[in-house]
Amino acid sequence: MIAYLQGKILEKTINFIILENQGLGYKIFVTPETLEAQIGSELKLYTYQKISDDGQSLYGLPDFASLQFFEMLISVSGVGPKVALGILSAAKKDVIEQAIANADSEIFTRMSGVGKKTAERIILELKNKIGSLITTSNNSGSDIFDALVSLGYKNIEVRETLQKLDNTLPMEQQLKEALKLLSKK
Repeated sequence: MIAYLQGKILEKTINFIILENQGLGYKIFVTPETLEAQIGSELKLYTYQKISDDGQSLYGLPDFASLQFFEMLISVSGVGPKVALGILSAAKKDVIEQAIANADSEIFTRMSGVGKKTAERIILELKNKIGSLITTSNNSGSDIFDALVSLGYKNIEVRETLQKLDNTLPMEQQLKEALKLLSKK
């Protein structure tokens, strides 16, 4: 099993990269955040290898904590690696953990491939697993998302911007920072 790879990015598409490591090229499905790296740059990824009747797939995450959370997501019935990667692509890990702790299924239903039943299943199965890891706060990534979308910003722009915010700040400061970042685009 391949658990970690380091190498140079040879090629990129909209959802995967080809990472060269000691003369071998690995096709790795990654988040949009990882896709921002330039071709030719060095990259380190923790990987999850899926082996099925259809073949093998590698999914790459930037750090070990993200990989562990990814593996928790795919442990939920109905959530495969592509859906889990989509969830981690749509929002920061901290925002998703907070949504699970607050039983906010709405944040998941806005994500591609996640319906209401799957969102509720994610919350039900993971709430106890992550409950001890995070503290409940009044920051809500979904409230900021809703506010920015209602102002006319596109979902993809808002998701990318939310990933750059410091979620330890009060919601009002996060919203101001998001507006600054979006106005620069």
